[in-house]
Amino acid sequence: MVPVGGSAPGPTVLMYSRRTCGLCDEARAVIGRESRRGGFRFEEVFVDGDEELERRYGLRVPVILVDGVEAFEYEVDPHRLRVEVARARSRRA
Repeated sequence: MVPVGGSAPGPTVLMYSRRTCGLCDEARAVIGRESRRGGFRFEEVFVDGDEELERRYGLRVPVILVDGVEAFEYEVDPHRLRVEVARARSRRA
């Protein structure tokens, strides 16, 4: 797992991806821009070489979960990401 953004408070945005994946690169860029606004921690797990993860996510990457809830597949809409993070934050309250 590759954590990004240190120990930011709030929800965790977790992306399952592959090391060589154009859609993953695009999703990572959107999440990176949004993470600079603060409010969530970003972690990335590469499915390459992990049989279980490849079976679960291999053809669908990137798959993005917000606090354990699957929120995106293939593309990340920045507005919807903000909404999902806010929703996850409210579930924690």
